[in-house]
Amino acid sequence: MALQITAARPDPAILDLPWQVPLEEWPEEHLAALPRGISRHVVRFVRLSGGVIAVKEIKDELARREYQTLQLLRRIDQPAVEPLAVIAGRTDVDDNELDACLVTRHLKFSLPYRAIFSQRLRPDTARRVLDALAVLLVRLHLGGVYWGDVSLSNTLFRRDAGEFAAYLVDAETAEVHNQLSNGQRNHDLHIAHGNIAGELMDLAAGELLAEEADALEIADRLMHRYELLWRELTATERFERGDRWRVDERIRRLNNLGFDVGELAMSTDLDGTHIQIEPKIVDAGHHSRRLLRLTGQDVEENQARRLLNDLDAYRASQNRQNDDEELVAHDWLSSIYEPITRTVPPELRSKLEPAELFHELLEHRWYLSERADYDVPLEEAVADYVATVLPSKPDEVAVLGLDTQEIPIRTKG
Repeated sequence: MALQITAARPDPAILDLPWQVPLEEWPEEHLAALPRGISRHVVRFVRLSGGVIAVKEIKDELARREYQTLQLLRRIDQPAVEPLAVIAGRTDVDDNELDACLVTRHLKFSLPYRAIFSQRLRPDTARRVLDALAVLLVRLHLGGVYWGDVSLSNTLFRRDAGEFAAYLVDAETAEVHNQLSNGQRNHDLHIAHGNIAGELMDLAAGELLAEEADALEIADRLMHRYELLWRELTATERFERGDRWRVDERIRRLNNLGFDVGELAMSTDLDGTHIQIEPKIVDAGHHSRRLLRLTGQDVEENQARRLLNDLDAYRASQNRQNDDEELVAHDWLSSIYEPITRTVPPELRSKLEPAELFHELLEHRWYLSERADYDVPLEEAVADYVATVLPSKPDEVAVLGLDTQEIPIRTKG
């Protein structure tokens, strides 16, 4: 029987692979030594045309269904591995039928959860990895995707340029709908809780989990993080054009959950303006590196995070999401950041370094706007801060990296 190859852009080199041999018996010369997760099917990483592909042996109808589902997930911009081909019609040298194979592109720099947890992780790193899974599940559900088999084993984690991201790697049971019902979401969560608790117990039995870690507690926490993030991202919030402080408040709530803004979009209709935020998980130093690349400002991490939040809000408010990020950053620097920091009288500029000063001015403006329940003009907020807050600060009192969220606001008069 001739091979039946289903592929959007087939690589001719794929024909040179030993498809007449059961996958678990493929010779080492074809295999790439990469960590594999646990799978109920035989999976191998294979070298092909200078790259690496993942090959999974599976029933023909299941392979075709998963191939189509992964294609659809990619089209709707969901974090999933890229499907390359289905190889069916396989027979061995004795003409015995072999299962089909699903071929996907290996996700560079990704690791299965067992490879990650086999290292001695800092507690904060482990938390961020699991938060990345919560982000993935929320994102899939927002996109109408019912996974059906949520687990750590069916997920790949990637740490690239400081960012943590989780990717769906097994879509055998996944379904794509226009919108999920609460029942579908809750069923996915029920499956996720049981699978993840079981996988973590398995890690604990193999002494790959910290002794003080409780598998059930971690699974519960993941569900809790999902619910917090789901509520924050799906809450309907409409406001008038002048209420930019509400955007800052929404970002602040997301930050307080431990998530950062990966993308922020605002749309305007007859009822006002609607915010849409996409979260992401980042590692230490990510914000300062991004700000330095975009603006040349070399500041501490918490300061960079605050400045970038304002830059992203500025980009959305100007409807410039499709513009080059560096051009938008230049305009923000010249029209927002520098004019604000120069507004402070020269005799008071020694109180705080510019980045910390900008941060405090934004915080002050937010508090004033929240109290007034409207968007206080920036000039008014700067004048109030310079008059009521800055004079009382000793010169160079700021210690970089300190939490400056709680800033006193003094009423006028």
